[in-house]
Amino acid sequence: MLKKNLLSAIVLSALIGFTSCDQQNSTETVNDSNGNSVVENTEDSLVTDVMNKDTQSTLTPDEALQDLLNGNERYLSGDMINRDLHAQVVSTAEGQFPKAVVLACIDSRVPVEYIFDQGVGDIFVARVAGNVEDEALLGSMEYGLAVAGSKVLMVMGHQNCGAVKSAVNQVDVGSDNVTSLLNEIEPAIAKTEGERNAKDKNYMESVVKNNVTETIENIRERSPLISNMEKEGQIKIVGAYYSVEDGKVQLLEE
Repeated sequence: MLKKNLLSAIVLSALIGFTSCDQQNSTETVNDSNGNSVVENTEDSLVTDVMNKDTQSTLTPDEALQDLLNGNERYLSGDMINRDLHAQVVSTAEGQFPKAVVLACIDSRVPVEYIFDQGVGDIFVARVAGNVEDEALLGSMEYGLAVAGSKVLMVMGHQNCGAVKSAVNQVDVGSDNVTSLLNEIEPAIAKTEGERNAKDKNYMESVVKNNVTETIENIRERSPLISNMEKEGQIKIVGAYYSVEDGKVQLLEE
């Protein structure tokens, strides 16, 4: 019994000592601007800031785009911002002021907020297989840009897109809905040089990129509101290509 109690005491002392060391390592006594001693947390603080109306209104389209690209660089390096997501949820409960609208594919390997290292309330994300546009998506994008004040519209395709592959292979699952969706990708296939071959990686990459530029052209044509906002410099429209192999976002030249 004595040995058992002694062992318990040793373990308890060790735990207390470990906790104390941990607490001491996480704080530091410093002097503030008035010379008063204050205790600060030396660990990386969680970011609680969110996009607000003032920040959004002063942000230019180029700055908003660069913010997304910088976020992708952090994603690639593994040095992502450490956010207090719950605090951001609370902060955005009464309103939102996202900097960008991203139209992307539904592919599970393309987690849009993650790959741009964005927090709660930072960006609108619209997702549909093959990142094509329809009336509902056009209205959604118009809302994000003209009503909610976003500065960038990005259409992003990705490597090894299943929807594009299915369109190239002319997959038929007996559903008019799927067939109608895949038919939206046909114009991009028609613009792509080479044999229609889903096993050709270079060909498939070209189709994916052509599909992005085709979607952008359709948006400009079908939405005078978005087109005029772009012409007036209120927003920037860009195409992008995401690699599922390394996580990098590449801007496409139109």
